[in-house]
Amino acid sequence: MVARTSVSAGLVVIGDEILSGRTQDANVAYLAKWLNEEGVALREVRIVADDRDAIIEAVNTLRERCDYCFTTGGIGPTHDDITVDAVAGAFGVEVVYDDEALDMLAAYFGSDQLTEARKRMARVPEGGGLIENPMSGAPGVRRENVFMLAGIPGIMRGMLEGLRGELAGAEPMRSQAVTVFAPESSMADALTTIQDAHPDVAIGSYPFFSQGRVGAVLVVRSTEAARIAPVILAIKAAAERLDAQWEDGE
Repeated sequence: MVARTSVSAGLVVIGDEILSGRTQDANVAYLAKWLNEEGVALREVRIVADDRDAIIEAVNTLRERCDYCFTTGGIGPTHDDITVDAVAGAFGVEVVYDDEALDMLAAYFGSDQLTEARKRMARVPEGGGLIENPMSGAPGVRRENVFMLAGIPGIMRGMLEGLRGELAGAEPMRSQAVTVFAPESSMADALTTIQDAHPDVAIGSYPFFSQGRVGAVLVVRSTEAARIAPVILAIKAAAERLDAQWEDGE
């Protein structure tokens, strides 16, 4: 059983169009937030081409390193949609047609319009199952701890809702931010001291320069909301000692 104190996921973003710059990925941030709601931390993201060996290597690495591995892209009807084939290769199994998926596609397109190309979207790695897709007829695919999702953002998000509540997650990570209007370097020593005093939280510092003002957004994260408040207060006190302005964030 997956330990509920810390549950991780990796993501393989698949597609030549992402690497070429023709398409901007819109799924990573959404998936990270969705996973956090389920108590799962997204630990690593890899972007790979439509190359079977590259997908196999990435999937095998992340499914072994993380509790869950997600993929986006490459499960459509065209010749270059090879994610299912690659994941089957990663597990060392054959690709088969799923009867339930074929019925879904026939109901969506009509039996007389179920072309060989569309039937490709009913293929799964042997031993795999389906992920509900409320947006179109083609389901997502899952095998063990690997979940194959569409690359189109709206469809991918619908598939995630089909997985809502099915992952064995830990407590979701909570966060609170405070913006300090001072050079990040001036806060560095104080942040080190605060972090050492509160090892059970994570403090992230994100510097910025905007509209002539220099500062840093300091984000405090913990699975326990009660542990965040004293750290935020300590940061504000450190800022005031520097005569730096601060304001609360989300």
